[in-house]
Amino acid sequence: MIIPPAALGMALPNFTTSSQGPTFSTYQAAFLMVVCFGLYGIFLLIQTGRHQRYFEDPVPHESTGCQTPDPDIRSTPMHVVLLIAYLLPVVLLAERLAHPIDYAIEELGAPPALGGLTVAILVLAPEAAGGIRAALADHLQRSVNIFLGSVLSNIGLTIPAVLLIGLLTGKPVVLGLSSSEVTLLFVTLLVSMTTFSSSRTNILQGALHILLFLAYIMLVFRP
Repeated sequence: MIIPPAALGMALPNFTTSSQGPTFSTYQAAFLMVVCFGLYGIFLLIQTGRHQRYFEDPVPHESTGCQTPDPDIRSTPMHVVLLIAYLLPVVLLAERLAHPIDYAIEELGAPPALGGLTVAILVLAPEAAGGIRAALADHLQRSVNIFLGSVLSNIGLTIPAVLLIGLLTGKPVVLGLSSSEVTLLFVTLLVSMTTFSSSRTNILQGALHILLFLAYIMLVFRP
């Protein structure tokens, strides 16, 4: 679910010829929006319906000192309302902080990409904290659900949302990554496939993911 939107949204624009630069034409952008929204809708149907057991812990966990209690079961409309209530402060906070962050980057002479990285960290901090807490409580399935679900929503929903805003405002949206960024993207996807498709993992896989993250940080300052 993560690979097709990532490849179509961030690598394919570098090779299309219907528009100038690493961008999509109107028809290509409309196609990608429909595909991404459709795929995410199918994913939600699978996760909450027919194959819900794939996303549940295979065995119940015994009580441990770091285990968090199971959340109260609420209706779907209640979860939608709570999701919007949690997202609005995060979005507003990111928007408010964008201006002082950009000013600080300009004054310090830091790379512009550092601003996007900082805002991304702020936006994803709640999900990261939830995934880490679940992992520490030995709820590995929940941790995987949080992290992979976060990646899927950020790629599968953010790209079509940005394209839609670009179409409505008439502004071109540059999606194509540079050659080094595309290489790092596909290496990350390959390592992730190897990690999550194996029956067991160890510290070596974790070290590889940290290495890729450090390589990304290095490219932010020395592209």
